[in-house]
Amino acid sequence: MSELTDEQRAIQEMTREFAAKEIAPYAADWNANHAPSVDVMRRMGELGLLGMVVPEADGGPGLDSVTLALVTEELAAVDAGTCVSFAVQNGLAVDPLINHANEGQRRTWLPRLVSGEVLGAYGLTEPDAGSDVASLRTRAVRDGDGYVVTGSKIWISNGGFADMFILFARTGEDGPRGISAFIAPAGPGLVVGRELEKMGLHSSSTVELAFDGYRVPAENMIGEEGAGMTIALETLDAGRITVAAQACGIARAAIDVACSYARERTAFGGPIGRFQGVQFPIADASAKLEAARALTLMAARARDRGEPHSVIGAQAKLVASSVAVEAADVAVQTLGGMGYSREFVAERLYRDAKITQIYEGTSQIQRLVIARSLLGRL
Repeated sequence: MSELTDEQRAIQEMTREFAAKEIAPYAADWNANHAPSVDVMRRMGELGLLGMVVPEADGGPGLDSVTLALVTEELAAVDAGTCVSFAVQNGLAVDPLINHANEGQRRTWLPRLVSGEVLGAYGLTEPDAGSDVASLRTRAVRDGDGYVVTGSKIWISNGGFADMFILFARTGEDGPRGISAFIAPAGPGLVVGRELEKMGLHSSSTVELAFDGYRVPAENMIGEEGAGMTIALETLDAGRITVAAQACGIARAAIDVACSYARERTAFGGPIGRFQGVQFPIADASAKLEAARALTLMAARARDRGEPHSVIGAQAKLVASSVAVEAADVAVQTLGGMGYSREFVAERLYRDAKITQIYEGTSQIQRLVIARSLLGRL
């Protein structure tokens, strides 16, 4: 953290103030009502917090991955669900365009994603294709000057309000080489299904998608035909750094809740925080959070330098997501019965933390990435 620039610290502080004013007072209601705030997303666009890593030449602020990680942690510490909406817009929706779109595609979509005029989502996961991306079945068949798409997607974050989707569909043979990526605007034949009931992240939109005769112009293909698998995995590599930052935010909030309650709650003649049984779990979680944050920022810096970041990103996500779950558990345990009550934020943090070990690559997948870097493919 001592290596942060003045600009990075200023944006971090601005985000903290924004989150305290525009998100914190409403987060409980949004979660209780399962209502994501699109208005907050638009205001983030006005502040330059959407499409943060989009280059200035493409209409963005041209910020770095370290700044994105800092902002992500600040938002997640206030409401993880709102942070998901932010993170999808800042990574999954823009990274494929930054890295693989042609000039016309970048000019058409990136400035609108940066401003918040257009809100994006990432259409990859299917009922039978989660970690095994190469087995996806949604198919795009060439028809004249476009493709007709049939199939379905699931667990699509931001899907309930997205204006466009980065869509992955099979255009060729079975396996990883037959997948292509498209810019898919919302329109006829793209059916947004029900909001999925989730354990946590109740202030984020997560839906099923169905494609029934949906037509996408051929000019909307991102990169070359058959390059979809590469684009998908490359995007997830960067996204894992953002999930790690989100996990750090959840862990930080959980530790703050536990500390506040331990200072204020009295039992046996004084604050419960004087007991080692309360102190030590909080101390352990705090130490692990600092390590997770350092690893997350190391991964972000590697990405900013153009260095390989698949492995360090996997390490950051693996460690940070574990800390988030542990810290949330400590918060609930510290609050005791109050931690189990929905009147206190601890139970929400407990529910929100778990997903960081699952989406954008489960902890098992992160371990596989790390192990293969050490052992090779045996």
